[in-house]
Amino acid sequence: MTKKSPSASPAFSVREFFARFPDEQACLEHIMAVRFGGTKLDCPSCGAEGQFHKLRDRRVYACPNCLFQIAPTANTILHDTRTPLVSWFYAMYLFCTTRHGVSGKELQRQLGVTYKTAYRIGQQIRILMSKAQGFDALLAGHIELDEAYVGGRRSGGKRGRGAPGKTIVMGLAQRGGRMKAVVIPDVKKDTLRDVVLDNVEPGSVVSTDELYSYNLLTGDGFKHGAVKHGRKEYAHYDYRLGETFHVNTVEGFWKLFKASVRSTHIQISGKHMQRYLDEFTFRASNRHRVNGMFDLLVGAL
Repeated sequence: MTKKSPSASPAFSVREFFARFPDEQACLEHIMAVRFGGTKLDCPSCGAEGQFHKLRDRRVYACPNCLFQIAPTANTILHDTRTPLVSWFYAMYLFCTTRHGVSGKELQRQLGVTYKTAYRIGQQIRILMSKAQGFDALLAGHIELDEAYVGGRRSGGKRGRGAPGKTIVMGLAQRGGRMKAVVIPDVKKDTLRDVVLDNVEPGSVVSTDELYSYNLLTGDGFKHGAVKHGRKEYAHYDYRLGETFHVNTVEGFWKLFKASVRSTHIQISGKHMQRYLDEFTFRASNRHRVNGMFDLLVGAL
């Protein structure tokens, strides 16, 4: 019997977003709630419990007893920003609710800021998504592996594996769970082995395509099955292991990612590729909790 995947929670609409975060005060209170548990707390200085109050014209809350101050945006990407917090929150909202990403030009139009500011906000949010991802935990269960070639301009010439001017990336998808994706220098056996050992729990079931380099997996204790795309095979059931082997999940991710690069970003350099991978894997890993995804970002500030 197959498990039913949890139904995705609907994202709140743009109207609901601005009703929830109409101004700077609402944004600050939400940051205080997520990072510190609210404005009523035990003072780190005097130890007394009290209702911290916001100081006028400053992003700071003060203890009612000793006037000790807490700046909810201190040491975050919002530290000393001159861009309104509502704009930052709306940018994070857009990143959480999109499927194809948000370009710098789109942020410029939506936020009414310069392109330089919009580009910086987008990159900071991608870094935040990487931070909120929780990369330390290993993937477990049934993992799909597949590498892809992204980017680069090609006018004829070699196609497929080894196409020039492209960045090599490797995706790891835990069925019914999280995703990871990393930039890799090549598809040699040692390179793929290091990625798997660093990210997948030993003894897991692993699905791949027929790339020869993946033959290392059985020797490392993984239960490995490969589909032979060259023979038009896209899934097969192993009666001995009781598992269906395919890489459809991670291939679907690469299809979306490549389409998004072409339509939204036009081109991504290898230098910044990892940030965009972290953005898309963050959304894929939290696709069933859209509103919770927003709070994860605020919590990672």
